Amino acid sequence: MAVEERGRLADYGLSSERVLMQQKGPGVFEQELGDLEERLMLTTVERAIAWAQGSSIWPDTFGLACCAIEMMTIVSARYDIARFGSEVFRASPRQADLLIVSGRVSHKMAKPLRQIYDQMLEPKWVIAMGACSSSGGMFNNYAILQGVDRIVPVDVHVPGCPPRPEALIEGINRLQEKIKAGVPPAYEIRKVAS
Repeated sequence: MAVEERGRLADYGLSSERVLMQQKGPGVFEQELGDLEERLMLTTVERAIAWAQGSSIWPDTFGLACCAIEMMTIVSARYDIARFGSEVFRASPRQADLLIVSGRVSHKMAKPLRQIYDQMLEPKWVIAMGACSSSGGMFNNYAILQGVDRIVPVDVHVPGCPPRPEALIEGINRLQEKIKAGVPPAYEIRKVAS
């Protein structure tokens, strides 16, 4: 395999006096530069911000029923959500950017849920964890809200009754992929009834 010869700085349009002196060897700057151009990673500010946001999601604690036990399990040593940058569960919505709604939401709890969502700073994301928060589950009655997406816009639905911790970790990974790809949050894409 042939090694490609590096171009001199003059070949790239640099026109200082030292660079244009072809009979002289490469200057000290070029020698120190070495193969830095090949090792340097370039990106845009927007992509760097999206990477930082996706790599450090802080969930809000909002457990309502049996799914909350599975949600609490993801911070244990067995599942270790810290390797994905999401281990900091916040008790204040003003410090969180992810709302994990785990469990069935009654109509009485819908207003406090919306209040917590409104108190979160933007950008913010929502994961509906379990069949009850996604569609009402087996509780098809007057007391249980038939899907949390009627109150807050949902970015990722995690199916199951209750979903295993691995499923929630997969949902968080899918959300991180969306954030890093630049997909806007659900509240920018679609509106919900208030």
